[in-house]
Amino acid sequence: MSIIKLINIDKTYNPDTIPVHALSDLNLEFKQGEFTAIVGPSGCGKTTLLNIIGGLDQPTSGKVIIDGTDLSTLDRGQLIDFRLQNIGFVFQDYSLLPVLTARENTEFIMQLQKQPKKKIKERVVTLLREVGLEDKLNVYPTKLSGGQQQRVAVARALASKPKFVLADEPTANLDSHSTSDLLDIMLKLNREENITFIFSTHDQRVIDKARRIIMLEDGKIAKPELVKQEVI
Repeated sequence: MSIIKLINIDKTYNPDTIPVHALSDLNLEFKQGEFTAIVGPSGCGKTTLLNIIGGLDQPTSGKVIIDGTDLSTLDRGQLIDFRLQNIGFVFQDYSLLPVLTARENTEFIMQLQKQPKKKIKERVVTLLREVGLEDKLNVYPTKLSGGQQQRVAVARALASKPKFVLADEPTANLDSHSTSDLLDIMLKLNREENITFIFSTHDQRVIDKARRIIMLEDGKIAKPELVKQEVI
């Protein structure tokens, strides 16, 4: 069963001046437990697509349906709450709050959800252990390496147990060792907890690990998808 459906998605920027067609008549579905890479050259629409799936941007036309909810039917407040309850985000620049420790950054979303303090503490400690940072709970982002900061970002994205995680170029600022470690962590979480990951990337290391590869070019699906039974 699909948890995400994109129906006839178009996205045009500057429609009244010099139109830029970022996405054109896109139809896609994603199932629970996928580990999918959306790939293509810069400017092909990868980030726009992720932002539309995550409700951070709205399509010019078409529908995004997540677990039965049509995002176009939600007002701004409802959309913010929907994202908070259902979607995890991992960004290229980590987007950690510098005044908060690794533990505080990870628990931030759960606090917004007003979850019980005991549950928050247990979940955060478990997640930071999963990503190999159990000894960095009280360390601020400026004292962490880029790879460690991105691990905190992954833990934060998973803290609220979202339906899926959107990762926009999550390895772009990482070295080979940090990238390998991060991908191994996300694959482990995908396999053991059936967490859905959808990446936008041009990193071959991510592409090699993905089980489904969607190629975009000029806002359209460029060629038949590649679906792999096993990952490297």
